[in-house]
Formats: sequence, C-alpha cells, structure tokens
Amino acid sequence: MAEHFREDSVAAVAVRIDVEHPQGMIFDPHQPQLRVDDLGAVRGDGIFETMNAVEGEVRKFQAHVDRLARSAELTGIGIPPAESWRAAVELGIEEYRTRGVLPEELSIRLVATRGVDGEPASDDPAFAGTYWTLLTPISPEMRAGRGRPIAVTLLDRGYDARAAERAPWLLLGAKTLSYAVNMAALRHAKATGFDDVVFTSSDGKVLEGPTSTVLLVHRGTEGEPPRLTTPELETGILPGTTQGAIFAAAAEAGWQLGYGPLTPEDLYDADHVWLCSSLRYATPVARIEDRELEVDQELTEQLTAFLKQDLPVNHPLN
Repeated sequence: MAEHFREDSVAAVAVRIDVEHPQGMIFDPHQPQLRVDDLGAVRGDGIFETMNAVEGEVRKFQAHVDRLARSAELTGIGIPPAESWRAAVELGIEEYRTRGVLPEELSIRLVATRGVDGEPASDDPAFAGTYWTLLTPISPEMRAGRGRPIAVTLLDRGYDARAAERAPWLLLGAKTLSYAVNMAALRHAKATGFDDVVFTSSDGKVLEGPTSTVLLVHRGTEGEPPRLTTPELETGILPGTTQGAIFAAAAEAGWQLGYGPLTPEDLYDADHVWLCSSLRYATPVARIEDRELEVDQELTEQLTAFLKQDLPVNHPLN
C-alpha cells in the first residue's frame, strides 16, 4: 500500500477512521487531509492521546483510550469506540511490517476533533468528527535522553487548585489540542536556563508538567518500603497513564502510595522527584529553581522496570 507514497514517508504512517472505515484506512500523511475549516485547526477544538509501542506491542493502550473517552466526555466530542482505535493502531503497525521497516519504538498519537461546524461527517455521533492516528518512530535522541537528569522551573498556571470543580468549562483534566500555553511555558523555561516546567496553582499547590506528571518518593526507614506520591487529581490535572502504571507495579511490590495535595516545599523535602510521560518514561529532576535535588539512578531504573510491566492503570477518580 506504500508504493505511491513519497520515499521518505517510511518515517510516518497515518490511519484515518470514519463511518465508512471504522477499522481505519491508511493515508499518505504528506498529502492534504484536513479541511481548513475543521474546528480542530481553527479553534484547537479536539482531543488527543500519545502512547508508545515497543517492537510492535502497544503500551498502556486501554489506559490511553480510557483517558481519551474521559476527555471526550468533558469536551462533548463524540469519538469512535475503543475497538476502532485499536484496529487503526494495529493497521498502522502492520503497514510498517508490510514495508519491512518496523521501528523498535513508535510514538502513536490518537486525535479526534469536533469536525466542521454545522457539517457533521456522519449522523452517527461516534463518527461525526474527524479522527486519525499517526505513528512515527521515536528518535534516537529521545531514547538516549531517557533517565538524563533535568532542571525545572515552577510556573504559576493562573488558577487555584479548586478551579476544575468550580469552573468545569475550563476543561481542566481534558487532554485537548489547545496546547499553546503548555508550549509557551516550555519555551519560557528553556529561555531562562531550565529544561522543563512544573505548574503550580495560584494558591500554591503542585499540579503537573506541560507534558508530564509529577512523581516524588520518600525512602522508607530501615525495613520499610519507599512511598511514592503524586498530586491529587481533584486539582484538575490529567490522570497520568505513566504514573498510574508505575503505581500499579509499585503496589504489587509492596511500596506505599499517596496522592497530594502537594506544595513546592513537598518537592524540596522529597528524597527524589521525577517527571513521567509515556515517551520519556521517568525523568529524574536534579534541580528545581535554585535548589539542588539528589538523583538516584537505581531508583530511576526501578521506576522504568515498573513501567515496563505495563499493568492495568487504576486512578482513584476512574
């Protein structure tokens, strides 16, 4: 199916989902596909998820589809059923196999937009918008950077920790295409000498990173297991799939688990801090603002080992 694509299209595989192709249809990602009046393009009115696959095996698929469904509910965007997304992802992976170039690791993005205003693509609400999945190889640079300690800055996100409950129209906790603020925060961090960001609320609570979940650990006293802690979901942050998978495996290993509320002082008082995401795994934080933190490579490797168990994710709000 790839012979009519551009020669460099081996780097990406795209699959469209619609009412006529509920199991997906391969298309050339280098050719125009999206209408210029699609609300995903003109308003950022859409949702997405990003996961990875290792040697063709998708990690945490159900957790990501569950979170996509949660974002769909919060935004009121109809989305295809989970089996359509799974079939589309498998079709994309099989396309790589057909080409004989299946990468060792893939980034897989699921995207759903509200479609064109006033022109639903189908009478079926599950297929009324625009839907696709994009598969791309994970770069050697990203893979080499996993586990590399980073410096982060604390930035005020501009709302208090109870805004999600008070103002649901803010769509806090939904993974929307409207990532301009998150990207601006990252640019600001890099311009001021930092690698990443931890957002805080206006009332001083730790939230999340622009593309990651915050995780901290306190070592147990002699004979006691470590305690993993992450910010509480009631603050309007995304339920972290990577953090959830780590928590699931850590619980089986007998570790203690906890959810915030957390303040910046809790980060400084922790023995170790990480930012977690599906593609970067667990990234140790070596500095927050001007405060140095201890980095433990063995613990980072343990968290990565937990993640690779790929156990079912169970968040307290699910």
